[in-house]
Amino acid sequence: MNKQRKVPFFFQTAAEREAAAGAVAPDDEDDDAGDPPAFDLTNHFLIAMPSMLDPIFGGSVVYMCEHNRNGALGVVINKPTDMTMDVLLERVSLKLEIVADAAEFRPDTIKRPVMFGGPVQVERGFVLHTHADKAFSSTINVTSDIGLTTSKDVLEAVAHGDGPQQMLVSLGCSGWSAGQLEAEIGRNGWLTVAADPAIIFDLPYEQRFAAALKLLGVDPAMLSAESGRA
Repeated sequence: MNKQRKVPFFFQTAAEREAAAGAVAPDDEDDDAGDPPAFDLTNHFLIAMPSMLDPIFGGSVVYMCEHNRNGALGVVINKPTDMTMDVLLERVSLKLEIVADAAEFRPDTIKRPVMFGGPVQVERGFVLHTHADKAFSSTINVTSDIGLTTSKDVLEAVAHGDGPQQMLVSLGCSGWSAGQLEAEIGRNGWLTVAADPAIIFDLPYEQRFAAALKLLGVDPAMLSAESGRA
C-alpha cells in the first residue's frame, strides 16, 4: 500500500456503508430485487483458489459479513497494509489512553497491522470485532458474537481503553453485486467453509490462509487450480 495514503475516514450511516459496498443492501421485500441466493455465506470464509482470476484476491481469505439476494460484503483478513493500529489512531486524531486496569485493553492488538480489506472504498475503515458492551453508530451484527462496525466511535472506544476485546481493522472491503459471488464460486474461484473466529482474532495474519484450508482438511501444498468447491 502507498505510504503517502490519505487519512482514512469512516462511515457514519448504514446507508453510506451499503452504497460503498457495491450495492449490497438488507434483504427487503422488494419483489424486483431477485431471488434469494441458493446458499447463505454469511459468517463463512471464502478461500481463494489458484484459479482465481482477480490478482487482488490471490491467496486471500475473506470473512463474509453479509450475503443476500442483493449481493455480498466481506473483509479480507490476511493481507496487511504498512500501517499499525496505533498509527491509524494517530492519523484519525485519536490519542491512545493507556488504561492499565481496563480488561478490554490489549497492547498486542494496538501493534497489529491494519489489513487490506478489499478493493472497495480503500480509504474507509472497517472494524471486525467481538461483542462489545457498548453500541456503536453503524454496526452489522454478523452473529451474536461478531460485528462489523464502520463508524469512528469504535476507534474512539479503543483509544479510551473500552473498545471490543478482540478486533481486526481493515482499510477497504470486498463487495459483490447480485449473483456475482455465486458465479465466481461456480468457476472454482473460491472454496467456502464456516468461519472460525479464532482464525480471525487469535492467529497471526500469515497463518490464516493455511488455517482456513485446514477447516476443510485441505493441505495448501496440495491445492491446485483443478480443485472443485468443497
